[in-house]
Amino acid sequence: MRNASHTADKALQNILQNIKAGMTETAVRDMLEAEMKNLGAAGPSFQTIIGSGPNSALCHYGTGDRVLQEGDSLVMDFGCVMDNYCSDMTRTIVIGQASDKFKSVYAILKRAQQNAIDKVKPGVKASEVDYAARKYISDKGYGDYFIHRTGHGIGLEVHEMPYITESSEVILKPGMIFSVEPGIYLNGEFGIRIEDLVMVTEDGAEVLNQFSKELIEIK
Repeated sequence: MRNASHTADKALQNILQNIKAGMTETAVRDMLEAEMKNLGAAGPSFQTIIGSGPNSALCHYGTGDRVLQEGDSLVMDFGCVMDNYCSDMTRTIVIGQASDKFKSVYAILKRAQQNAIDKVKPGVKASEVDYAARKYISDKGYGDYFIHRTGHGIGLEVHEMPYITESSEVILKPGMIFSVEPGIYLNGEFGIRIEDLVMVTEDGAEVLNQFSKELIEIK
């Protein structure tokens, strides 16, 4: 799982500066998937999501032919298979200059995701992890725009138990691995999602992804 996560991290790092206005979402997807294979992955672990501009606000979007434009948000949700195990991560970047509103919402989401990660340890209910992210987003006025669960288990399959939801009674145990991926989606404007895989350790959590979560503006 670490290898699969680190491979996805490295693939994104390797292609990042090649992403630019004028490319299509499909071109970004193809470049990213090719780089994961170049790094030894068997292939993508699920259908890669590349959502730009208003498409980034569609949380169940796939990838289309929209052309990236200056000022676009770009949600990239992807993963790979290494030694039969899956990875899954999301980063959101901006093509060009981010607006002040985008920067504000990004900071809220980044903090919410960290709050959820900080909650992970043995004995905690999965619902408490969800609540840690959801409450912060709600307190900042964006609760109505966080419209999915906070995470899902992952391993040989990309979606497994435990599910990190508002109602889950699952008690976290060492060795469990799941995503922590809150999102804020403003229809017609932009969406932001940040996702890492997190493993429950004996006394806390290990984040398997190492790619930066600072706001990246591609210029």
